[in-house]
Amino acid sequence: GAATAAQPGAGAGVAGIRFAAGAGDNAGAALGLGARSGDAVVSIGTSGTVFAVTDAPVHDVSGTVAGFADAAGGWLPLIATLNAARVLDATAALLGVNHADLSDLALTADPGASGLVLQPWFEGERTPNLPDATATLFGMTLASTTRENLARAAIEGVLCGLAEGLDAIRAHGVSPTRVLLIGGAAQSPAVRTIAAQVFDLPVVVPEPAEYVALGAAAQAAWALTGARPSWGEEDGSDAERGALVPGIRSQYAARLP
Repeated sequence: GAATAAQPGAGAGVAGIRFAAGAGDNAGAALGLGARSGDAVVSIGTSGTVFAVTDAPVHDVSGTVAGFADAAGGWLPLIATLNAARVLDATAALLGVNHADLSDLALTADPGASGLVLQPWFEGERTPNLPDATATLFGMTLASTTRENLARAAIEGVLCGLAEGLDAIRAHGVSPTRVLLIGGAAQSPAVRTIAAQVFDLPVVVPEPAEYVALGAAAQAAWALTGARPSWGEEDGSDAERGALVPGIRSQYAARLP
């Protein structure tokens, strides 16, 4: 619309100023990424989020999946986890390594970390809804308890928790065809490799950018011009396409309450 009221703090009315509704952070990120129906976005920052772009709303009476609207006239079913990149921060600190070394250690270990499973609920958890939970390391033997396996178990634990959330979204009839992986942890080679093994979908890692800010800019441009910008849309040509390793998810699921 166009503003007709006086501008706050100004002495005279200012006509012709175009205005539009804003967007929340996840809706802004989806728009900034150019995400479309069929895309699932997995963000691994301090906390984690998984959301899909859909043409129809999702109603989850359990409250696990939040049925948000997106910024482009569609919908954004979403789950959030409390423990994501900070689990990797804590594991790197425990092992006395930086994040590059943590990635190298994890890729040295076999998928499944020789049965070592980290349930990474260091600060309680939101998905599943267990606010008083603590982290637990399962499967510790003299053979399995190595630096390499611990590094891999930390990454697998974070990604399996997010994959459980993606499954919750899928349970409502959403069928994503690829994952857009963003957030600081997405720059880790081990996270990228293991994500493809866990999600069983092509994993695309866009160039690091402020996607929420880009989404806000795209929304403003859309409101001004009447046409959706095509900034930042990923064609998926550089997707990570590792084969699913079922044992990673199954041993994690076996430890769920």
